[in-house]
Amino acid sequence: MSALQDKYSSVVSAAQSAGISNLQVQEQDGVLYVSGNAASTAAKDAVWNALGAIDASYSATDINIDVQVTGLAAGANLTVATDDSNLNIRQEPSTEAAIVGKAAKGELVTLVEQSSDEWWKIRTSSGEEGYAYARYLRA
Repeated sequence: MSALQDKYSSVVSAAQSAGISNLQVQEQDGVLYVSGNAASTAAKDAVWNALGAIDASYSATDINIDVQVTGLAAGANLTVATDDSNLNIRQEPSTEAAIVGKAAKGELVTLVEQSSDEWWKIRTSSGEEGYAYARYLRA
């Protein structure tokens, strides 16, 4: 096992115990790639939470997690699951992008597309559309 796989073994274990299907763990150019399909947002969160236990700011550049929630289609209702604050809705899938709206904790929003593992395009009940951090959205 490489040093990277050792460092992130709890993330891989979390993915295995969460039942991530098509789980792939590959190392390339000093980055550990973890990918697969989750049956639910809770299973996906288990993987991210394991990373959060190692890297609370989620700023590590030596791991890339790409776990897509299967069975979530465009038009699915999602609940905003922030701790206390509003969820920023951005123009582009980046924390650098302009904020075009906000969704309150517990608010229902509609999935437009799973743009990536980290960013999903959503629409609020008032029609605001943009990208939100998928970590704070629950099916």
